[in-house]
Amino acid sequence: MALRNKRTSAREKEIKKSPIGAVRRAQLITTYGVGSLIAMEDKSYIVSGLDTWKDNSRWGGALYEPRLQHWLGVTHFQLPPADVPTSGNGVKVRMFPTMYSCGTCQVLQQFRRFNSPEGKSICGACEKPLIPSRFVVACEQGHLDEFPYFEWVHKKTAPDAAKEHRLTLHSTGRTASLRSVVVRCSCGKEASLQGAFGRSAMEALGIRCSGRRPWLGLGTEQNGCPAAPRTLQRGSSAAWFPINRSALSIPPWSDSLQQRLNEHYAALNGAINDGVPEHAVLNLIKNTGMLKNSRFTAKEVLDAIYDRRTLESSARPDSDAEAGFEPANELRKEEYQKLFDGTANADRGDDFECVPPERDRDVPPPPGIQRVMLVKRLREVRAMQSFTRVEMPDPAGGDTRKAALFTGDIDWLPAIEVSGEGVFFTLDQHLLRQWERCPGPVQRAGLIKERHEVLLRRRARGDRPLDQVRSPVSPRYLLLHTLAHILINEWSLDSGYPAASLRERLYVSDDMAGVLIYTATSDSAGSLGGIVAQGEHRRLRTSLASALSRASWCSQDPPCMESEASGVDSLNLAACYACVLLPETSCETNNVFLDRAVLVGTPDDPQTGFFQSSQ
Repeated sequence: MALRNKRTSAREKEIKKSPIGAVRRAQLITTYGVGSLIAMEDKSYIVSGLDTWKDNSRWGGALYEPRLQHWLGVTHFQLPPADVPTSGNGVKVRMFPTMYSCGTCQVLQQFRRFNSPEGKSICGACEKPLIPSRFVVACEQGHLDEFPYFEWVHKKTAPDAAKEHRLTLHSTGRTASLRSVVVRCSCGKEASLQGAFGRSAMEALGIRCSGRRPWLGLGTEQNGCPAAPRTLQRGSSAAWFPINRSALSIPPWSDSLQQRLNEHYAALNGAINDGVPEHAVLNLIKNTGMLKNSRFTAKEVLDAIYDRRTLESSARPDSDAEAGFEPANELRKEEYQKLFDGTANADRGDDFECVPPERDRDVPPPPGIQRVMLVKRLREVRAMQSFTRVEMPDPAGGDTRKAALFTGDIDWLPAIEVSGEGVFFTLDQHLLRQWERCPGPVQRAGLIKERHEVLLRRRARGDRPLDQVRSPVSPRYLLLHTLAHILINEWSLDSGYPAASLRERLYVSDDMAGVLIYTATSDSAGSLGGIVAQGEHRRLRTSLASALSRASWCSQDPPCMESEASGVDSLNLAACYACVLLPETSCETNNVFLDRAVLVGTPDDPQTGFFQSSQ
């Protein structure tokens, strides 16, 4: 009895933990995922690894998408916790950075040395609010550490052991630059933070990457990291870039039969692995209750189990090092085929329904468009695979920098599922191949391709020779990507959805030239029919003509059209926020690899535009 009471007391104490804040579930894989820094009131925290998250898969928190599970090598996905605040079962965080300063007495030291009262962030000496360090150091491999204030002040000089060394942080206020931020030591040394953000500033001090991973706790350092640490602002976007992967649920995995099987698959597959006879497995299927109120038989369920076993035993579509160009990977190829062919029929409980337009069958698709399909139902699972720091992941895919989300044995990843609708269309392959041989689009795509390869070589980690680094950028990719952008902008005016609610999904290879524009939300608001209506041939002809007309002229012209380099890392040509760029949530590649000239041509060469040459 005493032991039980002790446990109860401990549980009651845990329940009384106060939450420090709240974020939406979707933000836990896009903005505040594992390893990210989050400011709450007057403190700064880092989101802890997955091994500290509550396993809620047994209470309805598990998500399944067999193709994506197979690609990422996990048994299931899990919704981020969404417990009531007093449960204590939310996402765990750790204080980081631990260096704080007092704005009144200017003392700069670790938070614990301020003797702040429990639950507060105030200086024990002057009782004024404390301020977390504005600066941290990170490397491209995802490691993160405190800014080395002590080493910065003493600049490679051996500190006098006979003197006391206490740091203070001062702001002269003379300028807004880092020159006005001065760190002083009680030994008499002082230094401003000017130059701290230089690419080689830490290396010049002899400071190498510590390999620290504070989101995973103490003792998880990765010693010997060769990357150079860089100074970052604590709230900088460069401090955390998520690496998310997604997949559409397509037949047979979108069928209601597979949905019923998800929860019971592990147990039934285990029985088969243990050599249980088929008739006994059929009885197990009946005893699960999954056949209740369904039209399926136990034999159909068993066949579905073997289908999934075949998927699991097959080679993984892409390894991390070979993932390469995402619009052309195996997952996209499978989706492209299902979107192109459509569904002959769909049950009420299926997650995928794709049909050709029914109305205006006498009206052909717009010039240059080969096929249009209306995706009346779709489900997308978006999972967080990893993250990087300092430099964003390569927008074309294939980046091998992936920080760990956990220590130990975890067989799941955090994910969310979204439902919606969309329009899928493909370009006329015959016209496309003719256009791809024209000098205009080849030259313009070549400029972006060359700059992208320079960027890839600079980021290369030695896993392949520099002369083998190749960019996947092509005229076809620029065309499909820019076309998706102008249609999203156009449809946002006609469909009732803002541009930020629409997304693109590109399918680009020698055999694929397709675009899926869809809306996908975590509730039913993504399936109101406004986007599907845009796919009717007559309406699509009107909206495409209007979108091309808008793209032919930009309020920033002529500089926009004549630009030879724009966007992040100069990976755009004729593209700006006045004509082509979208909210970041809508674009797969953070608004790079865009050029509206490949759509409408240039004043000097109209035939550079695909839709000019296809008339």
